[in-house]
Amino acid sequence: MGKLDGRVVLVTGAARGQGAEEARLFAEEGARVVLADVLEEAGQAVAKEIGDAARFVRLDVTDQAQWTAAADFATAEFGKLDGLINNAGILRFNKIEKTSLEEYMQVVTVNQVGVFLGLHVCLPRIRAAGGGTVVNTASVDGFAGMAYLGSYVSTKFAVRGLTRVAALEAGPTVRVNCICPGGVHTPMVTEFMPEDADPDIGYSGIPLKRVGTPLEIAKAALFLTSDDSSYCTGADFVLDGGALAGIHFG
Repeated sequence: MGKLDGRVVLVTGAARGQGAEEARLFAEEGARVVLADVLEEAGQAVAKEIGDAARFVRLDVTDQAQWTAAADFATAEFGKLDGLINNAGILRFNKIEKTSLEEYMQVVTVNQVGVFLGLHVCLPRIRAAGGGTVVNTASVDGFAGMAYLGSYVSTKFAVRGLTRVAALEAGPTVRVNCICPGGVHTPMVTEFMPEDADPDIGYSGIPLKRVGTPLEIAKAALFLTSDDSSYCTGADFVLDGGALAGIHFG
């Protein structure tokens, strides 16, 4: 038996990186998964790789009508929706004084409004299915600032707060938690790095001295979606190799 037997889970940003790994792992654990992304070719490829337990739907998380269509699609394909992974996000580097309002709002609309719309559309459906779970994706940057990431940091603080409100409103039938990764070796990060760069560069100052992997994050999402976390809601789960443990020199 799998930890998610009988579950139907929608995963956003599922065409690559953490989202794709979450979809794969959830299917291995018995869930039927709906992979949602704007990257249609890549998303369809991951769904095909997973097999009969997976479907792909195009979803721009900033569009409420597309959220409704994606949730309806999940229900039509698999009979219900009782899990949501709000994983989609984007990253932009810039000084605050150099960041245009358009750039700032682009990040806010995807990372923050996208999570809100997922909750807004999916919570009633999850409740109607008899209950379930939501896992929002924040970041260690939702606990502390980082230079040149003003827009990203703002949204991740907001996601942590929204998680708490949703947990208060959705309980006891729906549990809502938040994962807060540190550095993870995904395309969202590596697209800003040289192709031949060491993925662990820049992490020598944290206790585990390496970058995280998408599978490590997916395992945390699995924990929060399964009954293993049955008494957890409204909580932050940090996966950062010790980055927030304290001040690091060297």
